[in-house]
Parts: sequence; C-alpha cells; structure tokens
Amino acid sequence: MNPVEHAFETVVFASRWIQAPLYGGLIVAELLYAYKFLIELWEMIWHINQQQETVFMLGVLGLIDVTMVANLLTMVIIGGYATFVSKLDLEGHPDRPDWLTHIDPGTIKIKLAASLIGISSIHLLKSFVNIANEDLEQIKWKIFIHLTFIGSAILLAWTDKIMQKDRKH
Repeated sequence: MNPVEHAFETVVFASRWIQAPLYGGLIVAELLYAYKFLIELWEMIWHINQQQETVFMLGVLGLIDVTMVANLLTMVIIGGYATFVSKLDLEGHPDRPDWLTHIDPGTIKIKLAASLIGISSIHLLKSFVNIANEDLEQIKWKIFIHLTFIGSAILLAWTDKIMQKDRKH
C-alpha cells in the first residue's frame, strides 16, 4: 500500500472519534432527563393530597415517558459508541446488557423504532386520559404519527430480516 493511501485511510478510520463528543453530549442530555424526572417526581409527592386521580395518572405517564426517553438515550449512547467508535471492554462485567453481544446498526434501528413507538404510545395515552382538554385535530396527528412509527418499525424489521438472510448466503 502506498504511504499516502495508508495515511489517508488512517485519518478516515480515526475520524470515527469525532462522534465521541456527540455521545458525551447525549450523556449530558440523559443527566438532564434524570434531573427532570426527579423534579416531576418531587412535584407529584409534594401535591399528592391535592391531585385528582387523572392528574396523578398523567404525572405517572410523564415519568414513564421520561424514563423511556432515557432508555432510548442509553441505547443510542452505548450501542452507537460500541458500533461506530470503539468496542466497549465489558467482558465479565456483571451488569453488561445482554443485547450488547449481538448489536449491529440494524438491531439498534429496530430497538430505537420500538422505543419511539413506546414513547408515542405514552403520548397517545396521555391524550386519551386528558381527552376533554385535547384538540381532536392534534389527536388525529398523534395517531397518524404513531401509525407511521409502527409502519416504519415493521419495514425496518423486514429489511433487517432480508439482510440477515443475504448475509447467511
């Protein structure tokens, strides 16, 4: 291999580290979500005796929503870093997630799509619980977007299945 080509390929390969600060930023966002969760939880605890059941349920759904977004962030941070930047040295670590052993970009996309469907489901449920205060047009758009997420997830899974078959042959 000629030296110029080798040097260029070294730079191209090293460029994956440009993503490391992006994952660092997502970790900060996850910390902010944890802070938001604690603030919302504190508000629920503080006002528990004055809240109607519907308001309390909406608060719980909000906590679930924040948790699901944090899960999504964790998947993107760990999965993206391990797939695109550097292998994580977690051999023998007792808390190592099982999904890390068989992660690839297709798997990450499907997991992300499933998480988005879950988050969208929570938003729809919040709208239905609070339907008296919701705009019907906005609910229709939420349903449309939710169905789009479901359709996209099905197509991603189908595409990944086809690609898995092609890799085996």
